[in-house]
Amino acid sequence: MNLSHIEHIGIAVKSLKEAAKYYEDILGLECYAVEEVKDQKVKTAFYKIGETKIELLEPLSDDSPVAKFIEKRGEGIHHIAFAVNGIEKALEEISGKGVKLIDKQPRKGAEGLDIAFLHPKSTFGVLTELCEKK
Repeated sequence: MNLSHIEHIGIAVKSLKEAAKYYEDILGLECYAVEEVKDQKVKTAFYKIGETKIELLEPLSDDSPVAKFIEKRGEGIHHIAFAVNGIEKALEEISGKGVKLIDKQPRKGAEGLDIAFLHPKSTFGVLTELCEKK
């Protein structure tokens, strides 16, 4: 597998507006993109620090995966995303090593990336996302 860097860290929040006060007013970061990902039922806001991005995730409905995460665990780190070259091959390789996949095939995510999630039961409790810029 050809991982190149940490693409982003996803953080589940109840409100982008409220969370932005911390990231912008306290940390001094600048939001460079806000986007709705309809199939994930989330609204995202992106901040860049160095080469890494922070993705804030606000649920758009009570049945979204992020809403369920917040209900169960509260606000906080939701996932870590790694940039990969050749996402389809990476999924094949990982699956072949016994890792449970949430996504057997890549799908479109925020910022136009191809994404796929690995199940946290196979990744020591950390929801892991693979991302590829096409």
